[in-house]
Amino acid sequence: MGEKPQVLVIGYADDHCPDSARKLAYEVGCEIARRGGILITGGLKGVMEAASRGAKENGGLVVGIIPQEDKAYANPYCDVVVCTGMGWARDFITAYTADAVIIVGGGAGTLIEAIAAYFKLKPIVALRGSGGTADKYAGGYLDDRKAVKVWGENTPGKAVDRAFQLLKGEHR
Repeated sequence: MGEKPQVLVIGYADDHCPDSARKLAYEVGCEIARRGGILITGGLKGVMEAASRGAKENGGLVVGIIPQEDKAYANPYCDVVVCTGMGWARDFITAYTADAVIIVGGGAGTLIEAIAAYFKLKPIVALRGSGGTADKYAGGYLDDRKAVKVWGENTPGKAVDRAFQLLKGEHR
């Protein structure tokens, strides 16, 4: 891990992202920036854009790793855009780039990223009450091997706190 933790925020894409999840993602982005972390996202809209805006408005560095070949697809809050041209396969790049992952809502694409992080034994935190994938796996495991617990937290601040604690090896 580098000097600054790289935290991946994953969740709903724009086409099915409720406003409540956008608000939570924005707060997660704010909290990551306030703690000196680097925000990593899939670089598009929905949860990704909301978290990016939160981090950017709080002086954070925002990296968007997009599935397209053209950086014009990235949300306007990305400081660095990585164009993969790989479609869904880019979910492995986002997960492998991260030191920890925070899930805000999400569907099947979010689950792909969470599973990629799980395979690499990355710390994973799910924001309870944000819906979808986050609510389904918060406090549990992605499979019966129980390789990585998906920690569940009830607020954006507590989710970011937990991610940073896990990166320091604290498991309270």
